[in-house]
Amino acid sequence: MSSAETKENSAFFQNSTTLPSLFLGHGSPMNAIEENEFVEGLRNLSKTIPKPKAILCISAHWVTDGTFVTAMENPPTIHDFGGFPKALFDVQYPAPGSPELAKLIQSVVISQNVKLDYEWGLDHGAWSVIKHIYPNADIPVVQLSMDYKISPEAHFQLAKELSTLRNQGVLILASGNIVHNLRMVAWDRLNEVYGFDWALDVNQKVKNWILAGDNESLIQIRNHGKEFEWAIPTAEHYLPLLYTLGTKLDSDSISFFNDKPVAGALTMTSVRLEPSH
Repeated sequence: MSSAETKENSAFFQNSTTLPSLFLGHGSPMNAIEENEFVEGLRNLSKTIPKPKAILCISAHWVTDGTFVTAMENPPTIHDFGGFPKALFDVQYPAPGSPELAKLIQSVVISQNVKLDYEWGLDHGAWSVIKHIYPNADIPVVQLSMDYKISPEAHFQLAKELSTLRNQGVLILASGNIVHNLRMVAWDRLNEVYGFDWALDVNQKVKNWILAGDNESLIQIRNHGKEFEWAIPTAEHYLPLLYTLGTKLDSDSISFFNDKPVAGALTMTSVRLEPSH
């Protein structure tokens, strides 16, 4: 990137308040069109967060070979699921993209080679939550993919490199679920606040490590035994949490919201990092 481009990018995001960093439990895609306490929890965010200049989203639903960032002017709304009502497929979230932010991300991430992407867009891990926070779709959104070939440590390191964006008007928003095992979901309790004992136990341990700043335990998620294998059978819904935690600043306070289980084997627990005043 030329020095002129770098100056242009940095100028775009100057004079900004330090924004929070969020991990959002997104749960079922149906949360995009239903009314429930989790939707209300998302809606409340925009009342207490300074309006960002742009949003960087890391979603459980964009896993790639390599690391990519969406760089188009108008990212499409992707309906990356099946078997849901037509009303969900009809949802559009026409937020603009931000090629400037995509290039800025390329310049601040040094541990991985971030490539510009013009094919993806906004998947349901992104739009199903962002539409409740910013329903007018008037804030530019870019998505960063997660490389399935790199280690949890490497994802965490990449996130640390993104932390500088919080001081430049960018809201970093990661979307997944701490506990996410669809094979063990109690489908007859899909709309109930209910968690199996092992799911509640794992969720609480993760929260305790977050509060204690025990990043090693949070990163080494495969070293904690059978309950964690049940709660996190595959990494893609858990890894976005590491992106939020990697962007933590020394001045941040930590809070949890939407902190409840659903359907036995999912937790909606969401994490908010923001500078203490």
